[in-house]
Amino acid sequence: MPVTSVVSDPEALTITAVGDYPVPVARLWQAWMDPRQLEQFWGPPSWPATFTAHEAREGGLAQYQMSGPQGETSRGYWRFETIEPERRIVVWDGFADADGAPSADLPETRMEIAFEATGKGSRFTAVSTFQSLAALEQMVAMGMVEGLSAALAQLDDVVAELRAWSASMHAALTVVDDTHIVVRRTVRGSLAQVWRAHHEPELIKRWMLGPDGWSMPVCEVAVEVGQTYRYEWENAADGGRFGFTGELLEAEAPRRAVVTEGMIGMDGPPAVNELLLVPQPGNRTLIELRITYPSREVRDLVIGTGMVDGMEISYARLEQAVLAA
Repeated sequence: MPVTSVVSDPEALTITAVGDYPVPVARLWQAWMDPRQLEQFWGPPSWPATFTAHEAREGGLAQYQMSGPQGETSRGYWRFETIEPERRIVVWDGFADADGAPSADLPETRMEIAFEATGKGSRFTAVSTFQSLAALEQMVAMGMVEGLSAALAQLDDVVAELRAWSASMHAALTVVDDTHIVVRRTVRGSLAQVWRAHHEPELIKRWMLGPDGWSMPVCEVAVEVGQTYRYEWENAADGGRFGFTGELLEAEAPRRAVVTEGMIGMDGPPAVNELLLVPQPGNRTLIELRITYPSREVRDLVIGTGMVDGMEISYARLEQAVLAA
């Protein structure tokens, strides 16, 4: 069982959970930071969780609701105190009333989740610290140790699903909700190679072309936060053109970049694209593109263009024309 222990320590006023998994730290980190993955294991099987908000930044707030087998509900929240990517998360974890306000009857705990690489993959250690012995005893009496054990046992299935995604060699679309989708594709190449292929114009123009017959006459890359980019494609058969432009919002080379994306010549709010690159065994890299659309209608319109098929053609070209060169 990957959850190796869940232990209460009355002297230290803590409950500590430890889990080991055969995946890189980056993938385990994402399971805790992505609300759609998090809600698959934050809550026992009989009390599944749904996150209604998840502002993962220092000072941000996450809110969730757990639903019981008889229709009961229990609400909770996380207040993010510290986020150190792929190393540590510190939150204040508490219960909430029907209006989302902190409960006056149940204690708030400080939970620190540390991530580390191991010889076989990665480990998390989650330490919940209580403000008094009475608060710890109250939560133990309510079944927190058993509930946490049952909840975290589900993380194994989440991680196994992540392994399946990373083993896939075709672009795969996941529709998360009305405005969010995720596209994943594993390619043969190192993290540094794949990052360069996404950020050097001469490389981008060799693979990011979609179906055959298109070229990329305009490839202006944003390399610093606040800069804008502009990509334009041209069809060799009829000279038709289209393109996108946007701003680089966040950059954490060589693993993550966030940009806005709007079609040139069209009005309306842009989409937000988050690119995540995760190293995999065997000199492979998982490309994960998370897209937030302004509406469900825009989401459906874009998916309906055959976007994922075009991305798969591009990713195959990336492997053959750039990474294998």
